[in-house]
Amino acid sequence: MSFSIAGKTAVVTGAANGIGLAIARHFVDNGANVMFADMDEDRLTNECGEAQEDSATIRYFCGDLREKLTIANLLSATIDAFDRVDILINASRQMRPSDPLDPDDDSVSALLQQNLMTTLRVSQLFAKRMIKQSAEDGHDDRLAGSIVNLSSIAARRTHAHLLAYSVSSAAVDQATRSLAVALAAYRIRVNAVAFGSVMSDSLKGAIKDDAEMRADIIGHTPLSRIASPSEVAETVQFLASDGSGFMTGQILTIDGGRTLLDVVDKAAH
Repeated sequence: MSFSIAGKTAVVTGAANGIGLAIARHFVDNGANVMFADMDEDRLTNECGEAQEDSATIRYFCGDLREKLTIANLLSATIDAFDRVDILINASRQMRPSDPLDPDDDSVSALLQQNLMTTLRVSQLFAKRMIKQSAEDGHDDRLAGSIVNLSSIAARRTHAHLLAYSVSSAAVDQATRSLAVALAAYRIRVNAVAFGSVMSDSLKGAIKDDAEMRADIIGHTPLSRIASPSEVAETVQFLASDGSGFMTGQILTIDGGRTLLDVVDKAAH
């Protein structure tokens, strides 16, 4: 099977910054029509403003995807621009510290709303469009669409001050599995990528003047380095392509072996 996404239409949420932006750029470079979606209008304009004028394969949409009307408008804008949607990448996500002992800390509900509910609602609406397209195309033997969610190894590893992020990541993983089963009958695949430390702009800034933090990350990663955003983008492309046509409900881990450390350490003792 082919790993090509050329000619496909993809929507990437969280596409103004970081890993979402890297995925959207990678998809454009590999021949896909791409709708960049984010609520950061200034960054979207800087990244896509001129490119949208010069290219028929790039469009951008600004809005808060926590609002149901915004999601509907995103779908309409995508159909207006490209007539269809084949791939959805849910990269809109947020991480923030939380106090596990503070009953007034609303981080859990806030991150569930941002990371889980946005992913779920966008997936539900776009899946309906994919199902409609498939019926209109009349190709019962072809995949109708692919949805890829971004998650984190925090779903499986615990940190006292990342309770909310861990809970929301675990919820995204389970939503991925549940949607995969629900949408399999319609030939829509749903998978996720759970990653560890990736050299995004935010991490690059954080470790620039903190050699200890960089050493700690590398020291807890068996492959002894930090992933590049392009490595995540390439894995997302694999999950979006026909090359992974018999995969659904899977959470692929990109962490350089970090989640294996506890197992290795316990085995050594």
